[in-house]
Amino acid sequence: MTETAELYRRLAANLTGTVAAVPTDRWDDPSPCEGWTARDVLRHVIDVQSFPLTPVGVSLSPAPSVDDDPLAAWTATHEEVQAVLDDPARAELEYDGALGRTTVAAIFGAFIAFDLAIHRWDIAHATGVDETIPAEDLALAAALAERMGDRIRTPGVCGPAVEVPADADEQTRVLAMLGRRA
Repeated sequence: MTETAELYRRLAANLTGTVAAVPTDRWDDPSPCEGWTARDVLRHVIDVQSFPLTPVGVSLSPAPSVDDDPLAAWTATHEEVQAVLDDPARAELEYDGALGRTTVAAIFGAFIAFDLAIHRWDIAHATGVDETIPAEDLALAAALAERMGDRIRTPGVCGPAVEVPADADEQTRVLAMLGRRA
């Protein structure tokens, strides 16, 4: 559980740095997620933070609007989630999820961590800020994608894998596995 709290803290900090670096006039640029702008991707990231919490009766306070202040919206949300993950009583709450019995911490340590790492890249790619994904985050994303198998390709998750040259770097290979062109 402490491991999940620290993982989330690190990934949230990475995303915060990216969100803070986005030029104000780039939030409505198209993202690699078909039909979504960079702002839409951040809105999605914020919305999914509540998915593992709702089944156990934990609610997040309304955040500032992503339309008005993307950084404030993200900061308010991730700080509240961090408080949940830092509290063992709430982080270990169990519920029956799509893949069986799970805990809040387990979902944040897997799917939400994946979401933070990959959607940080989506926002960065859309807006021209640093797109580098740390090696440990690439490994985390690749491992989750492998565990999910074809379920990773369901509508709204990841598109079909794209081909890359044999000498492509690790980031390009992982993103291609997730249907993204680096």
